[in-house]
Amino acid sequence: MMLGLITGHVVATRKDEHLIGAKLLIVQPILPDGTPAGGPLVAVDTVGAGIGEMIIYAVGSVASRAAQHPEAPVDAAIIGIVDSVDCPRAGGL
Repeated sequence: MMLGLITGHVVATRKDEHLIGAKLLIVQPILPDGTPAGGPLVAVDTVGAGIGEMIIYAVGSVASRAAQHPEAPVDAAIIGIVDSVDCPRAGGL
């Protein structure tokens, strides 16, 4: 699982039939302190997340398990909305 920030949404009128009705969101991967950590990606929303929210997402074969249809071609899925992050700085400071 990784942390991300929802930065937008994707509308695709033509898509795989297993994705019909799925909400697609743009996720910016982030570090625990909120700094960007790589390029953005598109993920299927399974928890009702919205733009501006910090989320937890999964990628790869486990992401497809969170989708409504197990056969859906999903590579990234939003699986949680983050309430808070408590992460001490490196070196214990």
